[in-house]
Amino acid sequence: MNFLFKMFPGLPMDPTVIMMNMIAMAGATLHIYGGDLVVDTHVKIDDASIECSLDGHNCKLCLDYAAKVPVTDSFQTVGGNAANFAMGTSRLGLNSTIISTIGDDSNGKIIISELKKNKVNTAGVIRDKKSKTRYSVVLNFQGERTILSYHNKKNYQWPKKMPKSDWIYYTSLSDGFAPLQKNLVKFLKQNKEVKLAFNPGSFQLKYNINLCKEILPLVDLLIVNLEEAKIISGVNLNQSAKTLVEALLGMGVKEVVITDGARGAFAGNADGLWEMAPYDVPIVSKTGAGDSFSAGFMSAKILGHDTSTCLIWGTANSCSVLGHFGVEEGQLDQKGIKKMIEKYKAVQPVRL
Repeated sequence: MNFLFKMFPGLPMDPTVIMMNMIAMAGATLHIYGGDLVVDTHVKIDDASIECSLDGHNCKLCLDYAAKVPVTDSFQTVGGNAANFAMGTSRLGLNSTIISTIGDDSNGKIIISELKKNKVNTAGVIRDKKSKTRYSVVLNFQGERTILSYHNKKNYQWPKKMPKSDWIYYTSLSDGFAPLQKNLVKFLKQNKEVKLAFNPGSFQLKYNINLCKEILPLVDLLIVNLEEAKIISGVNLNQSAKTLVEALLGMGVKEVVITDGARGAFAGNADGLWEMAPYDVPIVSKTGAGDSFSAGFMSAKILGHDTSTCLIWGTANSCSVLGHFGVEEGQLDQKGIKKMIEKYKAVQPVRL
């Protein structure tokens, strides 16, 4: 995916950062590879209840069985890790292209139309007549979401000729991703100048965690939430974020970002560990907030900003999405990022 960058106004930059921006605008490339594209049907409900275990964990969303549950609002959006990320980077002024596979069906047509509307290049999207496009139903209740997600086995295809790339963003896949990852590993070993960002999906972590671990020594940037970090590292959830980051760095990853909901986000590499609290914003829906964080963090990183600034960009973009139903409505452009950062300038990353 080709990205043409514009320098972000309003933030101080040293000569090194300015030079990195000039390099990026001259033709830096990043491919979003593999992430499933999904049609999300959002349903807002008020008539439900939540039941949790005594320790406050393992909560369940409860609806009356065999009853008609009132819906207060509903709408459809295009989602999935790759789509959310691509639309987020496009909104920030980047020229984004997705390489993925969808079904040759009505949902596939909806996805192509919506991505084009958001100025995302769909030339790398393959229409598979033997497969259905993924879809999900997102139940929104009291600011939290429960997702009913359809996964099917896909015939993921590696490009016959991989375009020149500086970064690859490798994200959520369904059953059938093993051959694709094999080709990805081969490509990275043959093209050591290409950097890899990895944001694994729930299917990959649940059904083939070993494959996820195998690629870690090639990963330049791993972006996961707290629970995913625990699954990959094997470290108990009660351990500190610092322990989790150190464990993942010890598995070969060069830089780790862990998002932790209301606690914010952590980022660590060989230079140290930083923590960023979230902005105090009203939460309407959490759908796509993680992907929007990734879009902000990666955009800042490719532009040459330091880790703390990347955390600020990611936080600004994700907190904006928290205040909206649907990712597309909440993701920010460059002016929006600047405005959000200025509004919450008192909230800054802390080095641990």
